[in-house]
Amino acid sequence: MPDPAIAVRAGFLNVKDAAAYLGISPQTLYVWRHRRQGPPSFRMGPRGRVMYRRTALDAWIHEQERADSRSNPALNPLSAAPQQRRNPGA
Repeated sequence: MPDPAIAVRAGFLNVKDAAAYLGISPQTLYVWRHRRQGPPSFRMGPRGRVMYRRTALDAWIHEQERADSRSNPALNPLSAAPQQRRNPGA
């Protein structure tokens, strides 16, 4: 069985190692891939194994953080200035 640390150093992870890297189950990655969600993946080699680039996983994680209002103050509705009501008759 290949050492996952070698795969991480090489920059490519299979589904099992990518799931462990993200802290989720391999099944979740399969579902995301089927729904065209989640981090980008590709098929590699003669058997067409699904693989993930570690750099793509890191970029995807960063994208998720930026899109989440809890970790991005610019998206937090509580950070926005209160809106003024318009007077439709004026």
